[in-house]
Amino acid sequence: MFGVLVSVALSVAALGAAPSMTVRDVNGAAVDPFHVPPATKAIVFVFTSIDCPISNRYAPVIRQLTDTFGAKGVRVWLVYPNPFDTPDGIRKHLKDFSYTNTALLDPDHALAKLANAKVTPEAAVFDVHGRELYHGRIDDRYVNLSVERPAPTHHDLEDAMNAALAGKPIAQASTDAVGCFISDFVK
Repeated sequence: MFGVLVSVALSVAALGAAPSMTVRDVNGAAVDPFHVPPATKAIVFVFTSIDCPISNRYAPVIRQLTDTFGAKGVRVWLVYPNPFDTPDGIRKHLKDFSYTNTALLDPDHALAKLANAKVTPEAAVFDVHGRELYHGRIDDRYVNLSVERPAPTHHDLEDAMNAALAGKPIAQASTDAVGCFISDFVK
């Protein structure tokens, strides 16, 4: 397993610049997820796991949001906080679920802590200055671990992404996500 390089300068975010953070991608390359092209308008982290059935059920939604919002200037990263998810396993997961996103490894939970993520799947939306605008569920399809609606009635992540693009406040900046607890992934 790749060690994670993490260095966060959160005080920089308060001054209007994005935090400086370095994590590893699935190929072991160092990545600063806040270092994005100038046309980027928002940064989204979607926390997922190979073995979380609820995360896997959201793959089509995540792909659709990535395609739709990527063209509008939103950078969507998949974040794997489970230290037992190996790079080979993650590559297979990306292929099996037809993900085109860059996968970031977060075995020490640096991104999860920054984004206040507690479960997979959970999402966080940041502006390009590193300010968190939203964190929580993708939508309300899951009421709890054993109750799933036939279709969601609220599309929280999509609404947050639209608001971020429009430069408007997000109506509900935090929601409770349902899924596999990130704390259960600790070695």
